[in-house]
Amino acid sequence: MNIAIFGGSFDPPHNGHNAIVKTALLVLDIDKLIIVPTFLNPFKSKFSTDPKKRLVWCETLWGNLKKVEISKFEIEQNRAVPSLESVLHFKKIYNPGMIYLIIGADQLANLEKWYKFNILNTLVKFVVASRDDIYVPPNLQKLDLNVKISSTKVRDELDFSNVPELIRRDVIKFYEEKQMQDRINRITKLLDEKKAENIEVVDMSGLEYLAKFVIIATTLTGRHAYALLDDLKTELKPNGEEFLGVESSDDWTVIDLGDIMIHLMSEAYRAKYNIEEFLKDLKK
Repeated sequence: MNIAIFGGSFDPPHNGHNAIVKTALLVLDIDKLIIVPTFLNPFKSKFSTDPKKRLVWCETLWGNLKKVEISKFEIEQNRAVPSLESVLHFKKIYNPGMIYLIIGADQLANLEKWYKFNILNTLVKFVVASRDDIYVPPNLQKLDLNVKISSTKVRDELDFSNVPELIRRDVIKFYEEKQMQDRINRITKLLDEKKAENIEVVDMSGLEYLAKFVIIATTLTGRHAYALLDDLKTELKPNGEEFLGVESSDDWTVIDLGDIMIHLMSEAYRAKYNIEEFLKDLKK
């Protein structure tokens, strides 16, 4: 029995991953292709998307393909797992005659830095998926795809055209919601650090309202509101936030970021106008 192991973050899976899976099944002499979403890439400190979500995307894309197994092994360890550990795990289960380990050409530069590479190199035959015109030594088996897509680019540019159609809608929804939550977290964290009080976020998405989210915070003094406005501009504009409109006074400053509206209010005005209750009534 021969197996191939294809591990990755799949954050998100894209057409390049899809091409690797389809080509590996076509050209490699294997009885099983094991796709292994990582809990955390050993060379990274964090992941963008929850491992269980990435697992579902992989299962949706490839779980019904003949010879394919989607493994939860690394995710279930709840930590970064070196390739050697996964290889030994599947070697123990299947006792294969040959283990192919599929990697991207971008990983070649650091391959010998992998955990116990010398041992790993005796257990597997590396198969390199060509990418971005990176040179692949002739002694290594190659999947000649020359993929020019990366998950990082998909996330950073929010360009989902290279995400397989089968999961595209869910991927778009997830990353757009995540981007929105990241923006909200950045704003509320900054307001908290700058001594704004009673910070509240009201979700208005899905309603016919000016913004998808409204952030309300209490200011300490009139000058405090102006200082907060300056701090928000300084910190948020480099992150791509556009200040579409600002109306400011000592007691009430309104900041329009398009799909996020920020109200900075004195304690007296917040009690008087009770915007939270007004917004919540609109949601009923």
